[in-house]
Amino acid sequence: MQMTSAPHLLAEDGPEYERILGDALRHAHERPDLEGVGDRLNTEQLRTMAQGATALITAAAAAEYEHYVKARGELRRTPAGEGADGLPGLDGPQSTSSGSGAGIGAVVTVLTPLLAGTAALIFLLVGYLLKAVSPSLTFGRSMVTAGWFFACVAAAAILVAAVGLLVTALRNGATSLAAEEEEQELPEEVARAREAWRHALLERGILPFFRDALADPTAGPAARTPHRSPNRIPKIGYSRPDFSGPDDGPAAGPRPTFTSPDFTSPDFGGPEHQPD
Repeated sequence: MQMTSAPHLLAEDGPEYERILGDALRHAHERPDLEGVGDRLNTEQLRTMAQGATALITAAAAAEYEHYVKARGELRRTPAGEGADGLPGLDGPQSTSSGSGAGIGAVVTVLTPLLAGTAALIFLLVGYLLKAVSPSLTFGRSMVTAGWFFACVAAAAILVAAVGLLVTALRNGATSLAAEEEEQELPEEVARAREAWRHALLERGILPFFRDALADPTAGPAARTPHRSPNRIPKIGYSRPDFSGPDDGPAAGPRPTFTSPDFTSPDFGGPEHQPD
């Protein structure tokens, strides 16, 4: 699994975070405050959630981690052979020119048995068929001879691959032992700083995250700090304007009334009605 890197956690300390996380998950059933493990969430779900919240968890031990990195950096600046017994393993990963050679060797080790075995099968099959059809044919005997040659090459390649795997396993075992011995030989100040960081990371980061996750499995990492409901949507402080009709006012006055003017037609008459 890939771990989401935290901005304040160096890449070289990522495996240590994974190891502390794995130890906490293995012993989670022994802690009464994590009794929900296996019921609400299983260990793999907790691991996935913790890997996604690496920055949040490691921030809880930021002060201890800063002190540890500072002490380790001062030790690395110490010249080899002076003080702290010149621990060479703390100089970080060193580039070597054997990386490409190891890659080519691995490809050859894998492909040689496959190709040689395929060639042996083809040559033997064709050779024995030719010998069955025409026993006196020289080409058939040559094909059989070539087939057995490739069969021997395939067997030798398989043997070399097995020896290589054994040597690699022994080398990795020796490297692990050397790393453990180097860890035991760390100066007291660096060892104390690292142990303080581990303890703070576990007690203030990982375990509280587990407790919050078990208390509310549906909440995301951001919803756990500070504690709030994951589905709560904040209300914006604006309300819909109240549109009402003109008659809804508190004291509506009387409406003005209008009457049409009284238009009368003039009094027109004939000649007999002329004014005197």
